[in-house]
Amino acid sequence: MTTWHVSVATRVGGFELDLAMDGDTTPVALIGPNGSGKTTALRAIAGAIDVENAHIHVGDRELEHTEAGIHVPMEHRRIGYVPQGYGLFPHLTVQENVEFGLAYGPYHHSSTDRRAHASKLLSELGCASLSARRIDRLSGGEKQRVALARALVLDPDLLLMDEPLAALDATRRRAVRRFLADRLEAFGRPSILVTHDVRDVIALEATVVALDSGRVIQRGSLDELRRSPANDFIAEFVGAA
Repeated sequence: MTTWHVSVATRVGGFELDLAMDGDTTPVALIGPNGSGKTTALRAIAGAIDVENAHIHVGDRELEHTEAGIHVPMEHRRIGYVPQGYGLFPHLTVQENVEFGLAYGPYHHSSTDRRAHASKLLSELGCASLSARRIDRLSGGEKQRVALARALVLDPDLLLMDEPLAALDATRRRAVRRFLADRLEAFGRPSILVTHDVRDVIALEATVVALDSGRVIQRGSLDELRRSPANDFIAEFVGAA
């Protein structure tokens, strides 16, 4: 079973992030009020921002260890990252978006292989019929699946998702939540998602890590947090269950 560990201490503008967390293939849900550091934490793990002091490893790979002088660039980390708003390229088709990561750097494949890998994954995600469409012609749920396909096509060691269901209406959110739970179970590797909805935690059977002011203030299952919430935000979050 793949294990991972993250410890990061850094300052972004006037915001200070200082956290440590670890896990295995059980999904982790990052929760906390706006401005608590959830997105910054994902970006630090992905290598999208500079950090002052960090130790990040996934499986047997050291991705960041400042004391040892180790820094693996973002494009070499084998991390799939689905940012808020999906991060899709509007000028490309669905097929081209999914193929994009396989066209450059360490994941470079021939055009034939790129097309085959992307088509296979889109088919598995029920999106084969969308391959020729442009992004602005997709629904929110379709964009979510395409963004997930683009992250998964890299065969990542770790999947990061920043509020992947936030842009969906209630009906679509339920359907995509079920889809995501099934997909993460099949993925069988570590995943971390930011969420404001306790139903995501329930559907994914995720471990909860609660942040406040850039620090982890509580970690555990929903039942554990419900029995002894560390603050009012957590009490309200788990109470919604």
